[in-house]
Amino acid sequence: MLTFPVASSWFALTVLACAPSNQGSQVGSPAQASAVNQASSAAPASTSSQTGAAEAPPAAEPAPQGPALRPAAKGAYFTGEYRNLFAELGHKPAEIDAKITKAYTQLFHGDPKEEAVMFAAGKNANGPKAYIMDIGNNDVRSEGMSYGMMIAVQVDRKDDFDALWNWAKSHMYHADQRHPGFGYFSWQMRPDGTAVDENPAPDAEEYFATALFFASHRWGNGKGIYDYRKEALGLLDAMKNRKAIAGAVNANKRKTTLHALFNPEHKMVRFTPDADNFAKNGDHTDPSYHLPAFYELWAAWGPEADRAFWADAAKVSRDFFVKTTHPKTGLAPDYANFDGTPKAASWDAGTANFRYDAFRTAMNWAVDAAWWAKDPREIELSDRILAFFDAQGAEYKANFTLDGKPIVDHGSLGLVAMNGVAALAASQPRGWRFVKDVYSREPPTGKWRYYDGMLYTMSLLHLSGKFRVIMPQAQPAAPAAAAAAAGKR
Repeated sequence: MLTFPVASSWFALTVLACAPSNQGSQVGSPAQASAVNQASSAAPASTSSQTGAAEAPPAAEPAPQGPALRPAAKGAYFTGEYRNLFAELGHKPAEIDAKITKAYTQLFHGDPKEEAVMFAAGKNANGPKAYIMDIGNNDVRSEGMSYGMMIAVQVDRKDDFDALWNWAKSHMYHADQRHPGFGYFSWQMRPDGTAVDENPAPDAEEYFATALFFASHRWGNGKGIYDYRKEALGLLDAMKNRKAIAGAVNANKRKTTLHALFNPEHKMVRFTPDADNFAKNGDHTDPSYHLPAFYELWAAWGPEADRAFWADAAKVSRDFFVKTTHPKTGLAPDYANFDGTPKAASWDAGTANFRYDAFRTAMNWAVDAAWWAKDPREIELSDRILAFFDAQGAEYKANFTLDGKPIVDHGSLGLVAMNGVAALAASQPRGWRFVKDVYSREPPTGKWRYYDGMLYTMSLLHLSGKFRVIMPQAQPAAPAAAAAAAGKR
């Protein structure tokens, strides 16, 4: 047994050493336009693309009664106060911490056959390496790597954070300035470190950058790839300002041009910067990639020349959430045009529906409301989507048309987790049902534990008030400035 000391007073872990690296490798064809199935869950998504304006189904049972959820009037960024909804339900701090510890220990250091998604992968000159594996698809995704790093920094696990970052920089990152993906990360890899799809999935870059800022503030900056702040600033610059680069990608040497990850006209994150996809589907976005809570931080911490852009992007995304969600159900599509209308991709018309990517959209606006409290419409969005799912009964399905018709027969822990986080911005008592539902669940095991497990663990952190903005450490005054200040007293 290894005991890993942590600085956070609330979180202490005693865990098994990292599981051996999984040696299996996936042989698959590159996905079109960056990702057909970037998010994995309990089963493949349906390809139905029905949309409309039908009424939400009638409630199957009365909404649970309880006190109003009282969304914060001022954001946690300003107050430093993060609501612990589990504690507000009466759970004791030690019990809550134990639940988080169990999830982290199981997913990051558990049994490699049935529990773990993180696997050790040897060492290089920068130290240990590890990756987060999508067990069901037998691959490593930039999304999962960035989620793993974000979770690790939140629970103060520098060892895990650095090992994941080392693997990402060693195997996913495009350092060749001639490569179309220069400055970005391949979204899909085999566990042996070879690429399946060299295009980026921009939500990963967004989480990478923010996690790196948090790491800089929590642990300070090291050298090389562990100069976290330098890495974050460089990544933000590439995401917004990188020029188009033409060339060949993937094993089949497909020729394309990759652009910046954000559309400069719309000030929105792209689904993919791949010009080949633009020709087939038009330049478009993914609602679950919109992270205004992060953009506000970039407006404060990012390159000074770009701070106004990031502040504008946060406002644009808040408006976009209102446009892209259904006015009655609150459901968002997997992919959308920049005007918010659903996007049926050329390779999969089902992307116009509420599926696995779209689970996360409610988390994104709810966290923005909790951290910043700048747009009361986010409260309405949470109330609307939770009213819809409340009407579906206790065992609701995972995928729907935007007007609320179920298109699969199974549920998903990942969706349960995200609906729980939506309660952070909700005002109606029914929101407590979804918080209770998250707390009643256990960490997933088996084939589909990757996506469900990542979303579940993040939901535990958000709902316990432990997923926080990690602020820069206060800097001591320079000697000359301190002396001058002393002389004025």
